[in-house]
Amino acid sequence: MKIKHLIAACAAFVALATTSLQAVADDHAYTEGLVVNVAAIRTEYGKFDEYMKYLDTTWKAEQEAAKKAGYIISYRVVTVAPRGENDPDIYLVVNYKNWAALDGATAKVDAIAKQVEGSLDASNKGAVDRGKIRRILGSWTGQELDLK
Repeated sequence: MKIKHLIAACAAFVALATTSLQAVADDHAYTEGLVVNVAAIRTEYGKFDEYMKYLDTTWKAEQEAAKKAGYIISYRVVTVAPRGENDPDIYLVVNYKNWAALDGATAKVDAIAKQVEGSLDASNKGAVDRGKIRRILGSWTGQELDLK
């Protein structure tokens, strides 16, 4: 008889816990969506096309490899009219499934760099060379909230 009461109590607990989780989820007018990273870039005067060539080759190959490996969901390049000399003219936008997708990011990025550019040294040299044609003004990472 005690076993039946224990089973009934466990079943009641599971039902209550499941109902409570649903109630918590219903408390918000949104669900958590993709995690987005946006990098603000300013190309040096006369270097826009050169930087776009890099984005269309090496950067795109890296993003496609990351997408194929399941590290990212999507990516895009957005150009804007800068308001002043220290404003970006390009935004690089990368979407991740969730915050956990950023776990182990250094190892993931290193593996992609080796795959696309051959070695970390080549990747680092490329970053130094790109410093002559663009400035990274900053970046931010946030999460989309999908309204219900």
